[in-house]
Amino acid sequence: MSSRPDNRPAAAHSRLVDLSHTIRAGLITYPGLPAPVITPHLTREQSRQKYAQGTEFAMDTMTLIGNTGTYIDSPYHRYADGPDLAGLALETLVGLPAAVFHLERELANGHGRGIGAEIFAEHTADDPHALVDRAVLLHTGWDAHFGRPEYASGSPFLSEAGARFLVESGVALVGIDSLNIDDTESGGERPAHSVLLAAGIHVVEHLTNLGELPERGALFTAVPPKIEGFGTFPVRAFAQIPHPEQ
Repeated sequence: MSSRPDNRPAAAHSRLVDLSHTIRAGLITYPGLPAPVITPHLTREQSRQKYAQGTEFAMDTMTLIGNTGTYIDSPYHRYADGPDLAGLALETLVGLPAAVFHLERELANGHGRGIGAEIFAEHTADDPHALVDRAVLLHTGWDAHFGRPEYASGSPFLSEAGARFLVESGVALVGIDSLNIDDTESGGERPAHSVLLAAGIHVVEHLTNLGELPERGALFTAVPPKIEGFGTFPVRAFAQIPHPEQ
């Protein structure tokens, strides 16, 4: 059953790449955090007693922590006086020009797990404004381990120096396809979260399929529900890649 007409302008002029993991009951996204629980509120069988013959519905409830699947961190996640999910401007979430950094090879060749400022400096040497208002997406390849025990340790992360460079570069959002934007194995400090969210730069974690995106040219979207007093929540993140003739 189609939910939209055949005349789809976005599909006609671009290719869409889904960058989100599928959420399901029992999914463990981050070790130690609870998995989603899906419970029927009204089953199809029960609904037949409420509606006309041949008409039935299913209604379900879900209990989940905001840090589930592919999710966005608003400043409120880190700072009590920062904007919550309801306070995020759509202009900072929809159709952002993406700057994709494909780092699989560098990370595999002894670079270490930390993504430093030098990575971005190399790409902005000729144009200091190259990252202004962009979604910087860090493709590490770690999403290949998602849902398995090995996903929980040894994951790549953004260093504090890297985060500060991105703030100074005026980016709008930073996303990564690994366990966390920070190094969770170095203690309780979270410098990347602290630096980025203090500057009003959104963080999207647990992305996937970033390898399908070009370094430049794609548009990135990740929109959460408009919830007051909540700091992080799953998103349907995706990229729109214009066809070459456009």
